[in-house]
This record gives sequence, structure tokens and C-alpha cells, in this order.
Amino acid sequence: MLITDLRSDTVTKPTPAMLAYMFEAEVGDDVYEEDPTVNALEQMAAEMFGMQAGLFCPSGTMTNQIAIKAHTEPLTEVICDVSSHIYQYEGGGIMFNAAASVALVHGERGKLTPEQVEAHIRPLHNIHYPVTKLVSLENTANKGGGAYYTLTEIAAISAICRQHELALHLDGARVFNALVAAQEQPRAYGQYFDSISVCLSKGLGAPVGSVLLGSKAFIMKCKRIRKAMGGGMRQAGYLAAAGIYALRHHVERLQDDHRRAKTLEEALLQANYTDYVLPVQTNIVIFKLNHRFTGQAFVEALAKHQIRATAFGPQLVRFVTHLQVTDEHLAHTLKVLNELNT
Repeated sequence: MLITDLRSDTVTKPTPAMLAYMFEAEVGDDVYEEDPTVNALEQMAAEMFGMQAGLFCPSGTMTNQIAIKAHTEPLTEVICDVSSHIYQYEGGGIMFNAAASVALVHGERGKLTPEQVEAHIRPLHNIHYPVTKLVSLENTANKGGGAYYTLTEIAAISAICRQHELALHLDGARVFNALVAAQEQPRAYGQYFDSISVCLSKGLGAPVGSVLLGSKAFIMKCKRIRKAMGGGMRQAGYLAAAGIYALRHHVERLQDDHRRAKTLEEALLQANYTDYVLPVQTNIVIFKLNHRFTGQAFVEALAKHQIRATAFGPQLVRFVTHLQVTDEHLAHTLKVLNELNT
């Protein structure tokens, strides 16, 4: 039975080749900094993005939360989009972990402009306000339908941050989707960001893990925070090996995910049950249904055909293409989407 899982790119499983590479990993105790495979992954990711050092963690939520805590302190504030993952989907971690405030910006499809960032910087000597300390960007923007920042846009925001002595963090949950779509190289990011979280377990297909990147001094500070959060792993090289394999073999293939997402967009634009589809730029397809379906009813209709999707609101549905959505899965989904027109 063909099951098509379009709920998220977090549902991917290691390929046979990735699994074989994981089982062959040389491991040690990473808390003692003696796991050679973890060390290799951290160095590899740092060099790719033009950063000095890396820190392997179990999840992107942990890398984001460690970075935020390292950059801030109580009575300070983080500027981010209102739809950003660090605010919406990390369990209130900014307050819990960093005791910091949040300045929420209503960006365009999850993206901030330099003007919006500057407008939300607090007057430094007014004690009624928290002190602005950090700006966080998300690339790609999940709730923005996979919209992405280009390097030009990032450079402009970075300039504002430098001018006001603010740190700039990147939640790079799907940063390689952005890089592939924009045809840009990761190494350029190092000059603009003070920290970068690179997720390995979404489009890249690793089973678990993210790498936090920054300066050597910053990563040393973050390593202490990771330990306090319970993120110090021992023979983690088996997991890190999956990340190395993903970075070597699964980046360019993201183009296939983008192509399939565009094909889904085209079909949904022709459907008689959709009001609109957010323009597809990467591997996320978000669409609004008309009166014929609620989001949940549409998801249930798809489930009858072994297609899994996510209701993203009362009338919204999200599809995400990924490593285990093949052209066969795509053809089956297109057939069902067409049948729902009747």
C-alpha cells in the first residue's frame, strides 16, 4: 500500500546508504570532546558556513534556545517575526530558558525587512523597555510557506544589527532549501550572522540533530549551556555520521523536493476547492480552502487515500515534500487532488 506522508519533512527516515555510514562511524565520548565523528561534523558544518566552530545538539529547538540564551540576559529582548518557530513552536523557551522578552514583528510571509528591524529597536536609556539584544531570522520561513531570505536581504538586516550593536541569529531549519533555491553558497553566511542553527533532520534526511555555529568563544559558552540543558551526549558519533552523510549527499537533491512542490502548487491553483495558494519557493505548500472543505475535513478526505497532510488552521492545509516523497507519490497525490474537484 502506497502511503504518501506530506505532513512534514521531519518524518524522513535514513536511506540504506546513510544507515550503513552511521553503523561504520568511529565514536568516543563527546562530553570529553573525544568523539571523532562529532568533531568532524562540527568542523565540516562550520567551514561550510564560514564560521569558526560548531556544536552538535539533538534538535533545532535546542540549538535555537542555546543561542538565544547565550546572546541575551534577563531584561533584554529578541526581535523576531510573529510566526517564527522560536516564538510559536519552542514551548515558550525564550522566557523559560533565557528570561528574555520578545518584540514581535508582522513581516511578509515570515520575513523581516531592515526597516522593520530598526523600528523595533528599543530606546537604550528608557528604563520602561527591555534592552534590545538579538535579532532572529528564520530561513526558510515555515509559516510563510517556505519563503526565503536572499543574501542581499540578509546583508541589509545585518548592517542594521551592526549599526546598533545587536547580535544576529539564524534559525536555519531549512537553510539548505533556501540556498539551493537562491543558488547561493553557505560560506557567505558567516560574515553576516553571529550564530547559525543548521538542521540536519528535515530536508537533509538525517534522523536527528542540528549544529549550532559561531565563534570559538561563543560555542564554548554554548557548550556549557548545552550541558545544563541535558544536551551533552556520549557516543553521539553514530548520529553525527548521518549528518555528515546528509551534507555530502542530500543537498543538491533538494531541487527534486522543490520541483514536486511546484507541481502540487499548479494542481491546487486549478482546483475548485481552493481560495489561494501561497507562492511556492521551496518545499512547503500552504493553501486556503473555500467553503467546500475545512482544513480538517480536507485532511480526512486525503487520509482515505493514504495521503497524510497537516491542517494548518481552520481553512488552511500544508503539504511538505521531502526525501521520501517520490514521483510515484506525487502522481498518486495529483490523481486524488483532481478527483476531489468533482
